[in-house]
Amino acid sequence: MSARRYLQLDVFADRPGAGNPLAVVLDAEGLDDDGMQAIARWTRLPETTFVFPPTAPGASYRLRIFSPRREVPFAGHPSVGTAHAVLEAGLAKPRDGLLLQEGIAGLLPLRVGGDGIARTIAVRTPRSRVLEVAATDDPRLRDALRGLPTGALPPALVDGGRRWWLVEVAGEASLRAAAPDWDAIARLANATGSMGVCAFARSDDPVYYLAVRAFVGAPARFEDAASGAANATLAAWLAERDALPGDGGFYRVSQGREVGHDAIIELTVDADGEVWSGGRCCTVVSGQIDW
Repeated sequence: MSARRYLQLDVFADRPGAGNPLAVVLDAEGLDDDGMQAIARWTRLPETTFVFPPTAPGASYRLRIFSPRREVPFAGHPSVGTAHAVLEAGLAKPRDGLLLQEGIAGLLPLRVGGDGIARTIAVRTPRSRVLEVAATDDPRLRDALRGLPTGALPPALVDGGRRWWLVEVAGEASLRAAAPDWDAIARLANATGSMGVCAFARSDDPVYYLAVRAFVGAPARFEDAASGAANATLAAWLAERDALPGDGGFYRVSQGREVGHDAIIELTVDADGEVWSGGRCCTVVSGQIDW
């Protein structure tokens, strides 16, 4: 067996239990694909990341991301959480406030602000593409959206590395009270090659501007506690429709309360139209994994 540094984090959270959990193996050299998949299956967390020395010029580190079922090209909370782990372990330092992450999705910058428990990290996410804009009475969506009063924007299928149906709900209370029809969401996901439905509602809360619930229909069925990638895809869609909340392209999202979490995700759409998704992280477990 080989001992490797191992962390478990809460991402998009200022305290344990609020955000989306992530496992990070910091010394991944020597692990093959089967070994990484086996560890990710064993942790049973949404994602596990593996950190390697960079191979691209200028990169701060290289990572690979695995869910319990398969490798993932890009995801928001693993990118943000891995950057936190790398900084905490002293494996890299920001240059001009930026880290550069090397992965399947290419070289992605991460913006680091503040320090210690107040530190925030945001990843510049891959560009999103609007694949389809649908009517609320589209027969493919009807069952999945049953009982949800829809808002001003039409449903849209958007690809930001993972495909989501983005659906505005008329009112935060209606969104939070929604009971998903998992069979219908799974049918929609499989029929359209998407993750499922990312539903959102505007809020008058003083901390966040949007409440979000992400219902994953395939390959598994679950509600995501906090998805940086889904929210980045949503930010790109809102920007395209000139419907961003907040000021200057910046806003906060509340996600996860319905599944026992309380994450806050920070989104920024910059002057070039790039979407940055991030927030705070906290380390919950720090030790070694023998594998």
